[in-house]
Parts: sequence; C-alpha cells; structure tokens
Amino acid sequence: MTTTGSAAEGGMAMASRPLSFEVCGDLPRGMTLLQASAGTGKTFTIAALTTRYVAEGLVPIDRLLVITFTRMATGELRERVRDRLVRAHDGLVDILEGRGGHLDDEIVQHLAAVPREEMFRCRDRLAKAIADFDAATIETTHGFCLQVLYGLGTAGDVDREVTLVEDVSDLMEEVVDDLYLRRSASASSTPATGWFP
Repeated sequence: MTTTGSAAEGGMAMASRPLSFEVCGDLPRGMTLLQASAGTGKTFTIAALTTRYVAEGLVPIDRLLVITFTRMATGELRERVRDRLVRAHDGLVDILEGRGGHLDDEIVQHLAAVPREEMFRCRDRLAKAIADFDAATIETTHGFCLQVLYGLGTAGDVDREVTLVEDVSDLMEEVVDDLYLRRSASASSTPATGWFP
C-alpha cells in the first residue's frame, strides 16, 4: 500500500514518489490518497485510520469525510468502519477490565500502548463515535457533492428534484430510443423496420 499527496498550507503539494504506509505509523495530516490494487486492503486501511483518528482524539466522527466511488463500496465501507470502531472499543474495554487478549489486533494493541488514563479517553471517544455513527460522512463522490449543493440552499442554485446518478447508460439508451422513434415517425408514415437497440 502506498500513499501519495498531502494537503499543505495554501495549496496542494504532491509527494514526488509514493511513500510506504503503515497503519500504526504516524497518522497522515491533511488530505491523503490511498492508491493500491483491488484486494490489497484499502477498505481495511481506511477503517483503521478512521478508528485511530477518532480514538486518538484528532477528529470526532462527524468531522471526518470519507469518500469512495460507488454506492456498493460506500455501503461496505460504512459497515467496515463501524465494525472497526466497535472492535477497537471492545478490545480496549477487555484490556482495561484485565481480560487482555486481542494480541492479533494491531489497532487495539496500538491504542492500548498508552497510559491507562489515555486508554480510558480512547475508549470513551470510540463509544461516542459508535453512538454518533449516523453523523459520519461516508459517501460516494456524487452523493457528497449533492449534500454540499443542498447545504448551500438557494445560493447553490440547484433543483431539488434533480437526481445525480453514477451511471448514465440507461438514460443514454432512453434518449437514443426516443430520437430513433421520432426520426422514424417523421420520415414516413410506414412502420419503422430494421434494427432496434
């Protein structure tokens, strides 16, 4: 897994080359792009980073913005982020109550490697994030853009009846069918023959 780019004061500075990424290393600051092939753990990494940002008190869950491309990926990401928050919370509860365990969970081990008082704070932040999870912004790109436009109200000058879609192929097919039928109807009064898409 590699990361590229980070937001800098006054503009976007892109890293000259991809950097190696460790989920328990230093947390990225600003905007971060995770670039990796399918099945290499992007969703796992995003869920782990979200958990760390929340647990370590850097950002509450309602201030994080996590964007992906498709509705299906968004649903999976929401589920995985919530599961990761719950597992980290439960792991800290077990450790704080002396039950131990969770040696195979690097995020729990990382969060537990702090003074006991801070561990209690991490646990409480995670509990609040789980309770407030519906306030998390985990969206598709177009879904987030629509939220922003609606949030602008009249200044956004957007028709509330407009629906942004991921794929316009159905709409394109409908338009082509309509144009074909219109052209056929105006060309002659005989029924149109030939190939129909």
